[in-house]
Amino acid sequence: MLTLYDYQDSGNGYKCRLALAQLGLPHRILWRDIDKGETRTPDFLAKNPNGRIPLLELEDGTCIAESNAILWYLAEGSALLPDDRLGRAQALQWLFFEQYSHEPYVATPRYILRHLGRQHPRMAEMPERLAKGHAALSVMEQHLARHDFFAAGRYSVADIALYAYTHRADEADLDLAPYPALRAWLARVAAQPRHSPMFASTTNG
Repeated sequence: MLTLYDYQDSGNGYKCRLALAQLGLPHRILWRDIDKGETRTPDFLAKNPNGRIPLLELEDGTCIAESNAILWYLAEGSALLPDDRLGRAQALQWLFFEQYSHEPYVATPRYILRHLGRQHPRMAEMPERLAKGHAALSVMEQHLARHDFFAAGRYSVADIALYAYTHRADEADLDLAPYPALRAWLARVAAQPRHSPMFASTTNG
């Protein structure tokens, strides 16, 4: 059985949980609290020297790190991964966008607010991060004004990757009201078969 090491408040982890749920893949989740250093233990670092979640452990003990790499692995051979050359390149384009232009400016402000608090010195980063967060949301809005989904004209790993933190953007002080096409896309993603919410009731395997 697949084992996912994860932290429930992590959007990066949620990407993997959502894909696992929608693909109907048997798995167990082992929760690791990043705020308590549970990804910095010798046992965990032996599996992922980078000390981060999510981490997917395969049946043979092989481990895959990095959320979008895990997404790609899980989706291989399924409808979540485009099977044509252009569609796969488009999916990768948006996966790279999510990690480099979106996640640092949507996920990180959310982490600062939820885990560090408004009195923390890192609040000094917020104006610049939020400005770049709105820039990323604007790029998404422009695309979604013309397309229902991000790659190959249908729901895919690209949508899962971008949905994870975007649908919690209000927790990062990012108002989605100016982005009607994006909000409509969020509703389309939430309506997909076997959709599972970020804080679905789960147990530690």
